[in-house]
Amino acid sequence: MKPTDKVDDLLTKAGAQWRASQPSAPEPDLDRITGTQPKRRWLVPTLAAASVAAIATAALIVLPGGTEPAVAPPPSAPKVMEGEPRSVQPTAGQPGADGLLVRDGDKVEINGRIVAAPGKDPVFCPEVIQTLPGYFPGKEPPPVCGEDQSVKLIGVQLDKLGDPTVTQGVRSGYAYVVGTWRDRTITVEEQSAYRRIPEVVEEPYCPAPPGGWRSRPSNLDSKPVQDFLAAKADVISGQRVSYPNGHSRKAPVVFAVGVAKGDLAAFRKSLETVYHGNLCVFQGKISLAENNRITEQLSTLMDERRDLSIYYGGGSRGDDGLVPISLLVFDDKAKAALTPLGLEKLDITPSVRPIR
Repeated sequence: MKPTDKVDDLLTKAGAQWRASQPSAPEPDLDRITGTQPKRRWLVPTLAAASVAAIATAALIVLPGGTEPAVAPPPSAPKVMEGEPRSVQPTAGQPGADGLLVRDGDKVEINGRIVAAPGKDPVFCPEVIQTLPGYFPGKEPPPVCGEDQSVKLIGVQLDKLGDPTVTQGVRSGYAYVVGTWRDRTITVEEQSAYRRIPEVVEEPYCPAPPGGWRSRPSNLDSKPVQDFLAAKADVISGQRVSYPNGHSRKAPVVFAVGVAKGDLAAFRKSLETVYHGNLCVFQGKISLAENNRITEQLSTLMDERRDLSIYYGGGSRGDDGLVPISLLVFDDKAKAALTPLGLEKLDITPSVRPIR
């Protein structure tokens, strides 16, 4: 009889649990189908660099009994979905770029993890990577936050942090903080519990037709449709496949596509000559071709300007075609660097936000 390896058993069990939790009909990968979707770009920040080596060796380690990873955020923290960061700031809405600008003397807010290493000032660390692989108890690495991705805090009360932990002498926890910004430092004026951000419920771009969406076959991945979409890269913006009635076998599937240029009705009529299925055509903001151009420029900027503390950029988070970019703080230096890309074409998410 072949001996049983405990690690293999754990991996097999974890894999079975993961597969069982997946929806029966996952959303198609439009990057693969269309071949025209802009690529997202991660710049591994200093705060995560110390974890990269651990990821390579620990990614296959599963804790027995389904134990949560020791470095996971608290239960109240928002989860990152689809491999991209989400704003963890409590301010409602997304103002224009100037409404996000932070200058010395401004009152600002942060909401997230605070790390205090022995002999060093406490710092705010943006949750670039929300959840790392699981580690065996006692083997967890301490949280690391480099100077290029952190904000020094003066006057923070470590004994009032939520979900406090001490890992190899490094204290960490979560809080919402208001204070004055100066020289990449926040002098704390208010401190309270971490503020959970409600999950955004995506509204449908098109209302259901009379009688509701029908269950009908879709030829989205057919060559005529893909050739049509590829030829319209300078016209269309975002694309999405949605399941308004769930993922059951006979549930309707809706292909939604944004139009950044031209008449929506004319585009729909043209697309319907090759596409057969439920279709939603909505107004986009910038075209896929323009999004790709900006994403390439942003990728170069992220390589050349590490001092801007940009940790995510490119692709299209919203179906309007705007290019998402996440960074530590949107200050005058960041504004000057990003202005040539077109600030109105960016979906900017800073971790440090001004309070007006």
